[in-house]
Amino acid sequence: MSQPTPAALPNRIALVEDHGRLASLVERGLGAAGIAVDTFPTMETAWHAIGQHAYALAVIDRGLPDGDGLDLVRRMRAAGNRMPCLMLTARDALHDRVDGLDAGADDYLPKPFAIEELAARVRALMRRPAELRDLQLVHHDLRVVAEESCMRCGDEQVSLAPAELQIIISLVRAAGQVVRRGALESAAWGVSEAVTPNALDVALHRLRRKLGAIDSTLSVVNVRNLGFALRPADAAA
Repeated sequence: MSQPTPAALPNRIALVEDHGRLASLVERGLGAAGIAVDTFPTMETAWHAIGQHAYALAVIDRGLPDGDGLDLVRRMRAAGNRMPCLMLTARDALHDRVDGLDAGADDYLPKPFAIEELAARVRALMRRPAELRDLQLVHHDLRVVAEESCMRCGDEQVSLAPAELQIIISLVRAAGQVVRRGALESAAWGVSEAVTPNALDVALHRLRRKLGAIDSTLSVVNVRNLGFALRPADAAA
């Protein structure tokens, strides 16, 4: 029997880091750049999540409670998972960087580091896969600016809450195609945050109002029994 395809989370990364304070700093710093983060304290918890969700990339600490983060990268590559991986480490020797790249890592950032540099490297890695090259995030008259947490139509602009930003990014990238409810919930709140039953409906209602506020011709359309799509406001559901 074939394995189910992991649910795509095109603007969410997996952070594998057991240091709570550093993880919180990374979450806040990347969140300010419009990138959502799910944090896992061990390789095993990350491995399980990566099997269920196709993250845009993984940021992995080498020093983890259950071993060297490079072992997680090797395990991913052996399983055929080509998700970009950026390694975080206190080690800065040349042979450590070479080991990381040989294991299949895509980039290597020694601690301590500036959050701005981490965000820049994450954005660079997120540009690599073909399915993430739609960097302009434009659909019809709507443009989403992730790093500013806003969407624009012509000269009008409206700010977006973190969950709203991740939802609209998913819908824009779908370019009018249907996105299932579960996929939008995962994009908005990740795998570790409890979601109330009507949280998505509330967020979609706010997005519809904000699209109207900037005079976009688009709205979030409910496609019965399938999910939601970003289509002209007068489109039939």
